[in-house]
Amino acid sequence: RQNATFLILCRNSDVFALLDTLQNLEDRHNHQFHYDYTFLNDVPFDPEVIHLISSYIPQGKLNFGVIPSEHWSYPPHIDVARAQHIHLQSAHIPYGDSESYRHMCRFFSGFFYRHPLVAQYRYYWRLEPGVKYYCNIDQDLFAYMRENKKTYGFTVSLFEYLDTIPTLWDTVKAYMHEFAPRAELLGLVQNDDQWQSYNLCHFWSNFEIADLSLFHSPEYQHFFEYLDASGGFYYERWGDAPVHTMAIVLFLQKSDIHWFHDFGYYHPPFTQCPLNPAVFVDKKCTCDPDEDFTYGFLSCTPHFLEVM
Repeated sequence: RQNATFLILCRNSDVFALLDTLQNLEDRHNHQFHYDYTFLNDVPFDPEVIHLISSYIPQGKLNFGVIPSEHWSYPPHIDVARAQHIHLQSAHIPYGDSESYRHMCRFFSGFFYRHPLVAQYRYYWRLEPGVKYYCNIDQDLFAYMRENKKTYGFTVSLFEYLDTIPTLWDTVKAYMHEFAPRAELLGLVQNDDQWQSYNLCHFWSNFEIADLSLFHSPEYQHFFEYLDASGGFYYERWGDAPVHTMAIVLFLQKSDIHWFHDFGYYHPPFTQCPLNPAVFVDKKCTCDPDEDFTYGFLSCTPHFLEVM
């Protein structure tokens, strides 16, 4: 077994959606491997929630933790009144008027890997309440990551809403100009035009399997602090998914990335479903291949595969 955990950020009110997801993942995968689960919340978990979750997972270690308030609040350099005024003006974009969503995006960009319950592991698999796996996953994916020297695994990629990140790309370009990281994967996100603009593509981070050494690296830490200082998490609505994607572009190589495409994944509103009939039957999938998002017009995966 690898030194790895499933990582779930959830509220007490998410418990029934979470139980559905846990039962699904145990049935489809983890009953064979008994990997640990790490549950984080910005407030303490209710004892009855801990009891319920524990009864659904008979084997494997369960960690329940609270996020430090300084990792889930406005940093000192943010003008809170200005930020809150912007949130009121941003109701037209997804989660645009949400303060807690911004705290969450900043937490998953710069702090999740520092939590002591997470930092003890080498790998994490991010899981969200309400997601579903449609196929049997008989392979130990953490072992696959280690044996094949992979750093980041994804299943869905898509375009970001421009209104949530109007200055993110300019900030990243300024960082590249100043610090000149390797940036071998620039083609994933940069258009081939005279402005070298951002194509809005990103890895959907509600599912990701990654080696935490990427985030613990001084390069990543420096990059996050540079982004954080700009205020974009609060004055705009930068998501952790494009931030992770930019870090992958700046610091990883093609061979570090893996596309997991054969286990059928659903996070509202998108489904990734195996299109190979033999794989579909072999893994006892139950999704509708016609609903597969991979080659839809909002998907970036064909472009990513071409670049990689």
